[in-house]
Amino acid sequence: MTHIVLFFFFIISSAIASSPIAKHEAHWQKTEYIEQSFYEIALKNEYNLTKTRIRKWNQPLAVYIKHEVGDKKLHLQLIKMHLMHLSQITGLPITYVNKKSTANVSVFFTRSAQVNSLINKEISSKAVKLLKNSVCLANIKTNQSSEIIKATVIIPVDRARMHGKLLSCIVEELSQILGLPNDSKTIYPTIFSDRNIYKLLTGLDYIFLKLLYLPEIKTGMTQRDIEPLIKKRLHQWKRNGILVNAQKNVIKGELYHLMGYR
Repeated sequence: MTHIVLFFFFIISSAIASSPIAKHEAHWQKTEYIEQSFYEIALKNEYNLTKTRIRKWNQPLAVYIKHEVGDKKLHLQLIKMHLMHLSQITGLPITYVNKKSTANVSVFFTRSAQVNSLINKEISSKAVKLLKNSVCLANIKTNQSSEIIKATVIIPVDRARMHGKLLSCIVEELSQILGLPNDSKTIYPTIFSDRNIYKLLTGLDYIFLKLLYLPEIKTGMTQRDIEPLIKKRLHQWKRNGILVNAQKNVIKGELYHLMGYR
């Protein structure tokens, strides 16, 4: 039996936007804050806030990309830069395939007019009904062991561009399908936020991804299972400087250089 988790990228008022990471926001480097935030993002999802089990990939990602719109070169550049960064952070091997039948991750760049039929075909009719004011969406399928076995990302390029969210859609949805499916109204700074004010991974997101793909964190584990493991690793990272240097390390990704970060 497989289980499906859906998550969407919503349209948020631009009035919420603010400077990404201010100096006084060092709260996100505190071990207690990171720990509780990780449980919120990794063990829940947008449409089921009951805490569940750890979901992650135990196999390499084989990515299929289909373009039903123009700007193929740009889309490929953005996606490959971000997936390379995710692979560097998590250790997950990522390759690209030319046939959807050989892929376990499918990414569709499409138009708003085709979204409903594409969702119905690739995900489910239920997902079509859930899609209201979202810009883009993704879903993951897991097996009985909570291992992610398939993921689908759908980006209506015209809608994403209209809201200035093309890059944000690529970054958030591809990051969420690794096993961080929830969005939060209160956790920041993170791309996994209902406020959606971050276009690229933050230092906190970097830590979330590294925690999720620790070898000792296994699929199917509950919060009770992972608590001692997470606490131990966070205290270790606090001592060796990984937490304090997380933001400096995350901006080493190619997308940050493309966007002018130094």
